[in-house]
Amino acid sequence: MKRFFASMAGRVFLILVAGIVASVALTLALATGERQETMARMRNAHTAERVAQLVLALEAAPAEARPGLAAASQRGGIQVKFEAAAAGNLAEPDPEFTLALRQQLGGERKIIAHSTDDTGCRPPSRPFNGATRNRPMVCRAVYLNLQDGTPMRLTLARPRDIHSPPFGLNTLPYLLLFLACISVLAYLVARMATRPLRQLEQAAIELGRDIGQEPLPERGPAEVANAARAFNAMQARIHQHIQERTRILAAITHDLQTPLTRLRLRLEKVPDDTLREKLIADLSATQDMVREGLDLARSMDSEEKPQRLDLDSLLDSVCADAADAGQNVTLAGKINASVMARPGALKRCLTNLLDNAVKYGGAAQVSASREGAQAVIRLRDHGPGIPEAYLETVFEPFYRMETSRSRETGGTGLGLPIARNIAEKHGGTLRLRNHPSGGLEAILALPLEKAVRPGRL
Repeated sequence: MKRFFASMAGRVFLILVAGIVASVALTLALATGERQETMARMRNAHTAERVAQLVLALEAAPAEARPGLAAASQRGGIQVKFEAAAAGNLAEPDPEFTLALRQQLGGERKIIAHSTDDTGCRPPSRPFNGATRNRPMVCRAVYLNLQDGTPMRLTLARPRDIHSPPFGLNTLPYLLLFLACISVLAYLVARMATRPLRQLEQAAIELGRDIGQEPLPERGPAEVANAARAFNAMQARIHQHIQERTRILAAITHDLQTPLTRLRLRLEKVPDDTLREKLIADLSATQDMVREGLDLARSMDSEEKPQRLDLDSLLDSVCADAADAGQNVTLAGKINASVMARPGALKRCLTNLLDNAVKYGGAAQVSASREGAQAVIRLRDHGPGIPEAYLETVFEPFYRMETSRSRETGGTGLGLPIARNIAEKHGGTLRLRNHPSGGLEAILALPLEKAVRPGRL
């Protein structure tokens, strides 16, 4: 989960969800406020209509019948007293209700309406509905005169307005359903938006392993197509540069063979035996370095076609060849699986590791096993090992440990770099470790289910 939210898809997901939730919350808050204002206006209009009907009824009734009508109106929550407004109650603190009442009774009538703390305000004998039954009461006083000039004071009881929050317990199930829906939608949109980036990321990873990967499809939105086009152009240029470098090295190696051969023939005529052997050894070291330098370049740009390969058969063949050459090599374990690989390159990788183990450890113990979706080949020697700080350094081209990998042993410092290049071109890994029981162990891991695509490396 932490990895998802740290990715571009997770950030797009959070932005979409947060933006939609914030927009909906703002819209719902505005709609709730507008609804409450509308309900308040409707209540004012309804109350003004009731008051107007009572006033008209009192005006139409004879003077002796008015007290009876006033007493009957108390059942509806309206108390009527025939008295004039006090001197301090001439303001209009409730203009909305005053305007609604004037629209019912006519604009020429003088009306004063305001809230009051009159303790004589009584609720109607008929209770309010369940939504307003338990609310605290608010009293409103209305002063006006009948058409014959009789002053009146009407006291009305109504439930206090309560501004409910936009999100309540009754809306919680709908809110959760809404969040689930927008989360699914935001996830799909985020995955769709970042899919080209994931494809570009995977293509960059594969490019590091195999320069001959198939070009990315140049489709989709303009930005995605342009990025794929630029990536394909970069891949083509890198491939061209590697090919040119390999051709240059091949040409140099080929051109050096003739003068080196002539030099060797001339060295054979040197009369001093000691000097002649030293010169021939130096010349052999030079030839080996030139040859392995070319092999290193070819390991990064091989035109060998991949094919299905039985790893157990390849290991048997490599170990048998080493044993026939007089090397102390043993093989244990079976993989019982095939991979898509370049046979010549993979054989060169295993041969380099075997030669390295035998040369610096005296013997090589090879074990093979299948671990999940990988074939793991371990090659252990019985030498002194390598200090932990140099376990990665020895993979650098032309690097030699001074204590054991000197020119006298024939090392050029290219065997391990070539082996790692070949392993990585097959989508695998190669690492070294000091075995707990002594000696150095090379661990080669190759994927079993991932085929190496054909093409140039």
